[in-house]
Amino acid sequence: MNIKKSLQTIDASGSNFYFNDVDVVPENIKAVLINEVVPQDPDNDFYGKQEGEYLSAAISLFHNAGIAVKTAKELLDLGIYITNAVKKPKSHTSVERSMIEESLPFLEKELSLFPNVQVVMLMGDVAKKAMNMIAKKTTKRNAIPAVSTYKLRHSEIYYKNIRLMPSYIMTGTNILIEKSKFQMASEDISNMIYMIN
Repeated sequence: MNIKKSLQTIDASGSNFYFNDVDVVPENIKAVLINEVVPQDPDNDFYGKQEGEYLSAAISLFHNAGIAVKTAKELLDLGIYITNAVKKPKSHTSVERSMIEESLPFLEKELSLFPNVQVVMLMGDVAKKAMNMIAKKTTKRNAIPAVSTYKLRHSEIYYKNIRLMPSYIMTGTNILIEKSKFQMASEDISNMIYMIN
């Protein structure tokens, strides 16, 4: 199944949304990592060019977690799918709530494509906000408490029998500079791998 084609079935009203143009066997996906926002250039996204910024940062985190992968395909083969909460590039330094809301139908649809997901990692505050918006629709409350990620990392949080794991944003050059967040995100990835195997 092609993710982009599946998400294009939702009316995007001619907007410039970016969707992962990747073929996936939905039943094989056991973990979804939700990053914050798509890059300005789709080639820099997880399923863009092999040397793209987002994929390179993600591969570095997986290597640090002891997972020797080199490509997005190898992650998919492990049952790991990566996406972005916001499907349009940001125009400011911060991501506005309206941008999350506009992309939410696509993220919801995307998550619904994977019937065997056991873990959803929320890589950054935007991903946590998006997941809370999804949860509020059905449960009328946040799935993720409004406390710092550091305090939540080892909490057992579930939504519809899926383990939610708040962690740190996994993209951009800052993740490679901020050593403590890089290390904690790698540890979280290692824990996720343990849970799905």
